Amino acid sequence: MKKTLYLMRHGQTLFNVEHKIQGWCDSPLTELGIKQAEIASRYFEDNNITFDHCYASTSERACDTLEIVTKNKYPYTRLKGLKEWNFGRFEAMDEFLNPQVPYGDFFVYYGGEGQKQVQERMVKTLTEIMEKDDHESVLALSHGGSCYVFVDAFEDYNVVHNHMGIKNCTIFKFEYEDGIFSCVDMIEPDFSEIEKH
Repeated sequence: MKKTLYLMRHGQTLFNVEHKIQGWCDSPLTELGIKQAEIASRYFEDNNITFDHCYASTSERACDTLEIVTKNKYPYTRLKGLKEWNFGRFEAMDEFLNPQVPYGDFFVYYGGEGQKQVQERMVKTLTEIMEKDDHESVLALSHGGSCYVFVDAFEDYNVVHNHMGIKNCTIFKFEYEDGIFSCVDMIEPDFSEIEKH
């Protein structure tokens, strides 16, 4: 039986604005990030989407986004398995220091995670979630890098294909069945009403 997973990236943060590498380190949502989450919540409201269960990365930026998106209507579980890529000694440093993508094992040499590690962690965590009873419609809040490698893990099954540069509050809709996640939609909320032109 097919189940539905909505995997979402958090709203804009202070470190996003400051162009800092942000993995396991954290920074708060900006005023714009809060508004982005409020706009993203409309997608679920407008489509009458409800959740059996909600999950978030243990990072504050993900938890805060989930609380805004759901208007605190749902209890949720915080899971380390949904955290962003660990960038090791590069945490909180300037983004221009990032290597070319794909990152591969670059950050392993600096105390961080390799791409395969992040991917396996995300696949394991989200599979365990979706295999639970009464988990037919699930919302999970995570991060750009970890969302990217997760979507990429099921590239052969995806109806909608991922691209580099996952925007804040992008929502991926997956169908889950027999251990396979198929990305069937990617929703990028329209923030034109709040962004400066």
